[in-house]
Amino acid sequence: MIAYVKGTLDIVNDQSVVVDVNGVGYLVNVSVATLSRLPAKNSGIQLFTYLQTTESGQSLHGFLTQEELRMFTLLISVSGIGPKVASGILGAMSPQDIIMAIIAEDVMALGKAPGVGKKTAGRLLLELRDKIKTTDAWEESGGMAAGQVVAGPAGEKQDAMDALLALGYGRAEAMQVVLEVAEEGMAADTLIRLALRKLAR
Repeated sequence: MIAYVKGTLDIVNDQSVVVDVNGVGYLVNVSVATLSRLPAKNSGIQLFTYLQTTESGQSLHGFLTQEELRMFTLLISVSGIGPKVASGILGAMSPQDIIMAIIAEDVMALGKAPGVGKKTAGRLLLELRDKIKTTDAWEESGGMAAGQVVAGPAGEKQDAMDALLALGYGRAEAMQVVLEVAEEGMAADTLIRLALRKLAR
């Protein structure tokens, strides 16, 4: 398993890049979102990778963050979703947007990604909703590593979101506004006050 490729960005193509690692060029498939955030050619780069092995050969898929790689592996675990479609989804939506769409069961948001129709979006929700919890949204917003225990500030965000849900706001709306107003170390009552002020505008 190749966990990452670290070297010099040598060649940039429409859907892939070549990373020179000590004189060896690694061809890595990347999403549109990754392409738009690449450093200048001949700059240092590190891509977190997933190695796909099929009957026709092997291919590397690369991501600038571990969060994107984690979401990619979740997406391709869904029946009928291959690396090409998963990359297309990640090219159209951030990992946090995908998590929020799944938690909110927003079929329309997922269906807007290239290669994802209403039927495929429904399958994504069905197969991933038990794998993605609300705390995943707090992890993604804070840039924490997959599997890290959520405590403290993330718990305050959850409390604030629960309060907004109790007041009748929708799950997606409540989560989005809490993420927008949250700052490091902010208490739940402050989050609730700021969220309600923002929602009232």
